[in-house]
Amino acid sequence: MRPVQLGPNQPRQFYKGGQSIAELRGLAGTAEYGPEDWVASTTPRFGRGDDGLTVMPDGRYLRDVIEADPQGWLGPDHVEYFGADAALLVKLLDAGQRLPVHVHPDRSFAVRHLGSRHGKTEAWVVLGTNGPSPVVYVGWRRDVEQPELSRLVAEQGRGALLGLLNELSVKPGDAVLVPAGTAHAIGAGVFSLELQEPTDFSIMLELEGFDIDPAAAFVGLDREVALSCVSRRALGDRDLAMLRRHAGRSGPGAASSAGAHGLVEDVLPEAARPYFRAQRARGGDKVSLEPSFAVVLADFGKGSLRGDGWEVGAQRGDTFVVPWAAGPVKVEGQVELLRCLPPLPADAAKDDPGAPEAGRHPG
Repeated sequence: MRPVQLGPNQPRQFYKGGQSIAELRGLAGTAEYGPEDWVASTTPRFGRGDDGLTVMPDGRYLRDVIEADPQGWLGPDHVEYFGADAALLVKLLDAGQRLPVHVHPDRSFAVRHLGSRHGKTEAWVVLGTNGPSPVVYVGWRRDVEQPELSRLVAEQGRGALLGLLNELSVKPGDAVLVPAGTAHAIGAGVFSLELQEPTDFSIMLELEGFDIDPAAAFVGLDREVALSCVSRRALGDRDLAMLRRHAGRSGPGAASSAGAHGLVEDVLPEAARPYFRAQRARGGDKVSLEPSFAVVLADFGKGSLRGDGWEVGAQRGDTFVVPWAAGPVKVEGQVELLRCLPPLPADAAKDDPGAPEAGRHPG
């Protein structure tokens, strides 16, 4: 088994964007409403059948390929805990306009109300920005009581919810963790690699000015039930500092500047580990990545991935899904990769109310 290169997978969305994805991938044009590229996705869009699932070069869904050989794709430790669930969703997200204020449920809420073991904690690794003031919005600036939240969502006063959020300036290389339950939005012109728990649960707090069906805004739940998943606690400077990290992205030539031995470094804040992991790997003779299911983006340069009996070329804009059975992966040449990984079972167990007491996968 070896890494498989994947093409774009951009289901139509309600907001604009996609030009940065086209430029990264070296494509001639883009759909106006293609701001998300679901990379190596085994997660369908909520209420949209199989839309969002990645199709492999042989025409099969990646989800089905993994289910046919979970040990080979995911590894024995992962399968013992998660079963044939990859436990990871990765996207390229190009915000051509500001996203609405919204929130994702945590695992406990998802188990109780949505029949899912996974909530939707997510993180953004900023790849690029456009405009003079690229920003994201994360968490309330002050505590918000439940009656006030309900009123603001019902009234839909333009900008009222956004004005209550912390505004954070971002630049390429920044990583921001968004815990489930945290109200958030992404500003126009922010292009990121997004890691998520593998669900499509989004509760829309802001609808005014966006092409969103009100009937679908609360994932099929009563509005007040849906709003009960929202954290109403303010996030102060200390809280926000724990959710941010700069991962040392240095742009073209970064692989050579890392030296002949290359470099592997963690990208996300430590608090992300129960949900997903990400590494930046720069080519060099000492860079060998341990066996794991992985979703990989070649961020800069040109080089190759090499294992026992196989070699795959990689250049800027390429995306790959890597099976566990590919074995250790060497990164060679002047290429810089972002490698996205599911959580280790020991880390996932720290926040997993859906797991059986024995710590193994359901069923």
